[in-house]
Amino acid sequence: MTTPANSLDADLRARASRVVPGGMWGHLHANRLPEGYPQFFARAENCRLWDVDGRSYLDFMCSWGPNLLGHHHPEVEAAVARQARLGDCMNGPAEVMVELAEGLVDTIAHADWAQFQKNGTDATTTCVTIARAATARRKLLAARGAYHGAVPWCSPSLLGVTAEDRAHIELYEYNDLHSLCAAAERAGDDLAGVIVSAFRHDLGRDQELPTRAFAEAVRAVCDAKGAALILDEVRAGFRLDLAGSWEHLGVRPDLAAWSKAIANGYPLAVVTGREWLKQAAAQVFVTGSFWCGAVPMAAAAATLTVLRRDGIVEHLAAMGQKLRVGIDNLAGRHGVGLRQTGPVQMPMILFDDDADFRKGELFCRTALAQGVYFHPRHNMFLCSAHGEAEIEEALAAADAGLAAVAELAPAAA
Repeated sequence: MTTPANSLDADLRARASRVVPGGMWGHLHANRLPEGYPQFFARAENCRLWDVDGRSYLDFMCSWGPNLLGHHHPEVEAAVARQARLGDCMNGPAEVMVELAEGLVDTIAHADWAQFQKNGTDATTTCVTIARAATARRKLLAARGAYHGAVPWCSPSLLGVTAEDRAHIELYEYNDLHSLCAAAERAGDDLAGVIVSAFRHDLGRDQELPTRAFAEAVRAVCDAKGAALILDEVRAGFRLDLAGSWEHLGVRPDLAAWSKAIANGYPLAVVTGREWLKQAAAQVFVTGSFWCGAVPMAAAAATLTVLRRDGIVEHLAAMGQKLRVGIDNLAGRHGVGLRQTGPVQMPMILFDDDADFRKGELFCRTALAQGVYFHPRHNMFLCSAHGEAEIEEALAAADAGLAAVAELAPAAA
């Protein structure tokens, strides 16, 4: 499947290249995907997308996570419309800010307070700032290869980043107790916090759920050092457990960064924290022109209502399990080796003996031609609009994709 040279998508790419650096930026650049993936989209509904050339796709990226309840969820859109009629970006917040903060504190197990931002990088950076302010220390432990945002202290790119930007970051290996303790030892008495993803979701590698021993070790290091345990919930938040992604491990953070799914696609982020960090959170200077936007907060309040009422987490788990089992069965039928890792609500499919992602890209190109949008090296996402019929549709496209990989495998080997 290729994008025709005379398509509207191709025309928009050419126009964008003249006025936008690189034609696009960051992870949304379609050049990072196999040939044939669209760059520009016209509309979205539930779990489907339409590109500017009119092709439709059953979507398993869900806007890279923010689409949790399906595009244009009626309760969310009704709340948005009500608040938009009243006001959005004003001289200060609307009443809905307090309502939303109360709802988050009632829902998230560790949360004694909530403070709002606009995107995930805002939230993780605010967490780090609060931890340093509360402890009067500088050092931060972070997992090697983890993604916590796109600013100098944590960006995956070193372009424009100075050594000073990373001077107080000590790296450890996710799920590795020895490296965690060694990093804490290097930080000494200057440790402000440990930041850790809800699970290991590094790009292009098998995902890892945290072991209980690792989670407990992170908690123990922070308790022994008087440092803050910062849980990065930006990607996983509200898909695994409404109370917090580590609740099933019996480990609660001191601070957590949330974004993506909390407002079902409307731009919002939040830091939640424990009481001992509340004063520092009140004193640090963090702000933004749109951080009190009332419309995204209304969307988040409505999203939270639906999540708490409708068993969305359980639905995502059931549909994710159906997809995972179905793909495993198809792979076995076609004799194709692959690995599915991480939580089923956030699928990750990587092929054996595929260091250059040749198999993964062929699988995804073939599925895309069938109208199903998968990703060859990034974890994917389910939303509540993915039901039994949609999973069957996805499995039919996966069947075609695996058949193509099976034909390629002998030559690739």
